[in-house]
Amino acid sequence: MAIHRRNDEVVLFDMDGVMLDGWGTDDAVHSRALDDVLEERDLRVTGDLRRPLETYAYDDDFRGACEELDVDPASLFRAREERSAKRSVARLAAGRRRLCSDVDAIGELAERVPVGLVSNNYHPTVEFVVDHFRLDAFSFVRGRDLGPDGFRRRKPEPHYLNEALDALDATRGIYVGDRATDVIAAERAGLDSAFLRRDHNADRALDVEPTTEVESLHELLALVDSPPSDASAPRSDPADAPDSRDDRGRSSE
Repeated sequence: MAIHRRNDEVVLFDMDGVMLDGWGTDDAVHSRALDDVLEERDLRVTGDLRRPLETYAYDDDFRGACEELDVDPASLFRAREERSAKRSVARLAAGRRRLCSDVDAIGELAERVPVGLVSNNYHPTVEFVVDHFRLDAFSFVRGRDLGPDGFRRRKPEPHYLNEALDALDATRGIYVGDRATDVIAAERAGLDSAFLRRDHNADRALDVEPTTEVESLHELLALVDSPPSDASAPRSDPADAPDSRDDRGRSSE
């Protein structure tokens, strides 16, 4: 399917699974980050009380465990995420994850339209990836803020996609991702969605319909070069699109 381009459009990209190989940050990073925070605070937590504290989500279980420990949940969550970000950066610096082989297409795309990077991963981690791998083509780079507010604003909410559109003075474009939540976030931001199939999601069934599917970032060049259209659609209200069930509650970026 061709996606028709206009002069005020951009191409935005997810990071994990799109720029970097694999689904995202290993769950062990969050578990070890919790160990760091508990040691700093001289807290000992085991068993059923520990499990909700080391998961990715800021949810009722996490807050309930914090209440049992008599600690502020927002403060503990942010502290753990700060440690998770530091540990994920260390793993990247050590070469634990690699760029996908087709990332060279980003430079060619940037010669045609502005390109941006918008991820559910932590902003310090996203900034490190861009600097470490010299991804200089991006005109806008945004990961989510650390802490509960950043968690609530992650995709499928369109908060950071809308921020990118505002920063790049764009009204429409394509968001390229590898999850159903990326498709939903794109729709809520008034963007077309390009669902990228890679080895880690090749057989994954979607309960939402993307605008198009691609198997390589190089395929986006033909989409950007397609004829312009006069069609225009406003950004949609987040309440207009349903949440996806396929990747909620995961350590997903």
